[in-house]
Amino acid sequence: QVQLVESGGGLVQPGGSLTLSCAGSGSIFSGYAMSWYRQAPGKQRELVAAISAAGIRNYAESVKGRFTIFRDNAKKMVSLQMNTLKPEDTAVYYCNANWGPYDYWGQGTQVTVSS
Repeated sequence: QVQLVESGGGLVQPGGSLTLSCAGSGSIFSGYAMSWYRQAPGKQRELVAAISAAGIRNYAESVKGRFTIFRDNAKKMVSLQMNTLKPEDTAVYYCNANWGPYDYWGQGTQVTVSS
């Protein structure tokens, strides 16, 4: 069982930065692929960034060059550094842990990009 708690969301102006954090619990955190998803009002949840257990990163085209995902297995944390934020980045951001058939989600944290 893995429990995930996100933090770091908030209101930021266009062009600004935010760092989201996801604290995990469970004895085998390092074996999970960790991802950040987001869901804007009226839209489907979409993958933003992912980092495998081996540290391989993947990003949605819309955030490449602006967002960076990190993981710290010792601290059981995964972070999403978001730079040059745009209004279209506004969404609820969710942390996900996946290992085979095991799939866990956090409760989400709101990010609003607006002037």
